[in-house]
Amino acid sequence: MNARTYLVTGAASGIGKATAELLNSRGHRVIGADLTGTDINADLSTVVGRETLVKQATELSGGVLDAVIAVAGLSHPIPVTASVNYYGAIATLEGLRPLLTRSAAPRAVVVDSMASLQSYDEELVQLFLTGTEAQAVARCAELVESPATGHQIYSSSKRALARWLRTTATTPEWAGAGIPLNAIAPGVVLTPMTKELVATSEGRAKLNEQVPMPLNGPFDPIVAARLLVWLADGENSHLCGQVIFVDGGYDAVLRGDSTW
Repeated sequence: MNARTYLVTGAASGIGKATAELLNSRGHRVIGADLTGTDINADLSTVVGRETLVKQATELSGGVLDAVIAVAGLSHPIPVTASVNYYGAIATLEGLRPLLTRSAAPRAVVVDSMASLQSYDEELVQLFLTGTEAQAVARCAELVESPATGHQIYSSSKRALARWLRTTATTPEWAGAGIPLNAIAPGVVLTPMTKELVATSEGRAKLNEQVPMPLNGPFDPIVAARLLVWLADGENSHLCGQVIFVDGGYDAVLRGDSTW
């Protein structure tokens, strides 16, 4: 297999780190981006950080990327989560798209979440899709005022990102240019915080009640990384605009046969 050049955001930890390590182990070149500790240090919650990512990625890649894997994201119930999860992800994909057009087999993947199926704020979703970033952040500040709505910042950002992807992937700029654009929506990923929760039978029972994942339950980051790597490989020729739930069955439990 020929070596390819990948740009991975969120590469310092979690799914992003596992993805970068997997690609490296297969002989590919990885340009990592995160707040610190990678090839490109950039804060994707800011316009300056997004511009830095594109500028340095262009320089480090020589102007050509074979794939972009946008993993960076936050789950905290704070306004900056909106800036990273939605605007940062789209700025990454749109900003680096010109570098993908110079590849013989360009691919792009973004990490969404199963939370896109959970309760969300419709006003915030609409502001993501049709308003300005300032308006969306202002709405987030309102949601933070109540513990009952603050958590909807994360789910709303992921829902809006999925809707953006579904309408964007088939456009001339992406599918028309031969660039498959897709997403994965992970279930509960085992992090230091969640590993403590599932360490006891009580914790596992509580988590299973809140987030039923009948097939093997929560998983390590490498599970998501394997799917990301395949989607970003040249072997993936026809998946377009798909949000693939790697969630142990949570989507199927929640939505049943509603997809038909």
